[in-house]
Amino acid sequence: MSAATTGPAPATATAAAEQPVPDLLYSEAEEDLRSAVRSLLADRCAPAAVLARIETGRPYDPDLWTALGGGMGAAGLLVPEELGGQGASAREAAVVLEELGRAAAPSPYLTSAVIAVEALLATEPVDGTEAAALLAELAGGRSTATLALPWSTAPGTRLTVTVRAGDDAALTGSVRGVADAGESATLLVPAEGPGGLGLYAVDTAASGVTVTPRVPLDLTRPLADTAFADAPARPVAGPEEAEAAIRRALFAGAGLLASEQLGLAEWCLAETVRHTRERHQFNRPVGSFQALKHRLAALWLDIVSARAAARNAADALATGSPDLPVAVAVAQAHCSRTAVHAAEECVQMHGGIGMTWEHPAHLYLKRAKADAIALGTAGRHREALAALVNLPAPSP
Repeated sequence: MSAATTGPAPATATAAAEQPVPDLLYSEAEEDLRSAVRSLLADRCAPAAVLARIETGRPYDPDLWTALGGGMGAAGLLVPEELGGQGASAREAAVVLEELGRAAAPSPYLTSAVIAVEALLATEPVDGTEAAALLAELAGGRSTATLALPWSTAPGTRLTVTVRAGDDAALTGSVRGVADAGESATLLVPAEGPGGLGLYAVDTAASGVTVTPRVPLDLTRPLADTAFADAPARPVAGPEEAEAAIRRALFAGAGLLASEQLGLAEWCLAETVRHTRERHQFNRPVGSFQALKHRLAALWLDIVSARAAARNAADALATGSPDLPVAVAVAQAHCSRTAVHAAEECVQMHGGIGMTWEHPAHLYLKRAKADAIALGTAGRHREALAALVNLPAPSP
């Protein structure tokens, strides 16, 4: 036997072998959480109720958020127990987002309980700090916050800061296309201060703050333009922490957005299968036609792959995996496309009724299309993945 086969394994191979293999199956606790959230949404967030609230221009139901965020403790899943939260992980938050996507539920969960919370946690809050006080409010479901960046901002991109902070921490500037800005009590605003980039907390009701609603494609997730004119603010993170906090928040948001897209796609498939079983033509269920069988089977395969990608991203976030950027890029590149494809197939296979306002299919199509450009497009994530794995993208 040669020395090459009997010597010690290369360091890279040894390190790879020592890395635990992620378990992407749902645990019993995660399934229990899913059951509780699904039951709550079935009771309080039926499609008819969502459509009715959309017509009022205020899609969010405060009672639903109180029950989900505070009553069930879902708003504090990512917050450590010593700061008033549940001390869970991104895997549990992903289960909640799957169910919110399945119901196309208007909820600030992704923007507040994930992105804003992750930004605050990255500042390593301790008792008495502004970040700790905000986390306690968010974890209890008593308040909501959002990161004041355009909703299309992808993780890892170079930030273009359009807000300035004075010596007294008063903010001046504007940010366009902020998700849930009009529904949040607090804005976490990246701003260029005297010492460099900082993160500041601003009350939306404070003087000098203007929030102007926009008309989004997805009416279940409002967008707004924000403007600040000498608006009083409270520093949350200084130049040493702010960039890392924003990066962590965007990666968490993009990684767990994949779980929302997965839940959306699963509802579309289940609803389409149900409809094609019940809808008859020529004395046969239309679902028995070979062409539709093939389309549904292909969609099912896409969703199975999307589930694996979304679960991998959630597990990478939960474990702090060094492969997190790769996991997030893969999840968004695949789940984004799958959600749009599932929603389009749902509308088409429902025929004429799928094109009506009364049927909820359009809610899922609009959510899928809006999610496809949120936190980076699929193309942007594919470009990031190509760079991460040293696989040059094809020339245009």
